[in-house]
Amino acid sequence: MFEMISDSRLRPVAEKVFAGERLSYEDGMTLFETDDAITVGRFANLVRERKNGNATHFTVNRYVNHTNVCVVSCKLCAFAVRPKQEGGWTYTPDQIVEQVRPSIAHGVRELHIVGGLHPWLKFDYYLELMRKLKAAYPDVFIKALTMVEIDFLAKISKQSVRDTILALKEAGLDSCPGGGAEIFAAEIRDEICDHKMSAETWLDIARTCHELGIRTNCTMLYGHIENHHHRVDHILQLRELQDETGGLNCFVPLHFHRHNTVYEDTIHEASSLDDLRTIAVSRLLLDNIDHIKAYWIGIGEKVAQVAQSFGADDLGGTIVDERIFRMAGATTDGSAMSRERLERLIRDAGREPVETDPLYRPLAPRAA
Repeated sequence: MFEMISDSRLRPVAEKVFAGERLSYEDGMTLFETDDAITVGRFANLVRERKNGNATHFTVNRYVNHTNVCVVSCKLCAFAVRPKQEGGWTYTPDQIVEQVRPSIAHGVRELHIVGGLHPWLKFDYYLELMRKLKAAYPDVFIKALTMVEIDFLAKISKQSVRDTILALKEAGLDSCPGGGAEIFAAEIRDEICDHKMSAETWLDIARTCHELGIRTNCTMLYGHIENHHHRVDHILQLRELQDETGGLNCFVPLHFHRHNTVYEDTIHEASSLDDLRTIAVSRLLLDNIDHIKAYWIGIGEKVAQVAQSFGADDLGGTIVDERIFRMAGATTDGSAMSRERLERLIRDAGREPVETDPLYRPLAPRAA
């Protein structure tokens, strides 16, 4: 493979990749800045196949956005509305139990629950929601609440983050998604989400989840006002957390969609090539996180197919009723993707589909 490398700066990186050695910050910058993105993809595919063989993982899941009312005004968000603003919604726990019933009956095994920071919902609302969902559907996995939401719930309930997580776990929380991380660099957060928690707080809450036996995902929102060095720094901070706790299930690079945000007319979104490169660099730098997700609803089905040869071993889920990315301009059909269609996307890319729970434990096919 060395003779096929056109950019000489990639040769030292290639030596490390083939030897299974950890890459540095400087290596990450080289991978982002080289014109030879195809070779970067080949490196990432090598690592992907070392870790996961030919398998591409997926879940059969449904999204639950219990409310879009939020006290935080993030410039990147097209989903939330302010309290008392027109267009807000909030569902009761009983309404959510009924909303998801048809999805559960059709094979959904995971509920992905995230929403706005509603100032008038009490902590008991969240405990009731999880208890009622677990009572109605005891075999369904609840992946819920970002680090931002957990921080907010701790504040409104006037208890520690640790006690908040323990109460949620007792009520039925199985794992957490990784949203709200955005970009960790303070100068970027000050611009895009200055009312949201700091990077240090996000990492601290994730660390506490891991200590209490709640595994989490992690994310990075890219393609807005950040630069490559912000992306590399963000990824390496996650790698450091994983070195410490081992509690991160997977990394999800999230393509920023600008429509209906303050950046709609001022930035150009990341290209498909940038999507693939970001996935590949993530796979190469995150040597201690086993799974990299190509979030098809954010980057599109075709790019997600190609991403399986650029380091991604997870295509996400069927994602019934996703709203956050659609409201920011994602053009994929957010209503749902059938299991059969998702499996076909995987097989058509030459991979073997493996249905798992959010902890990557393979699931046996359900009887028809």
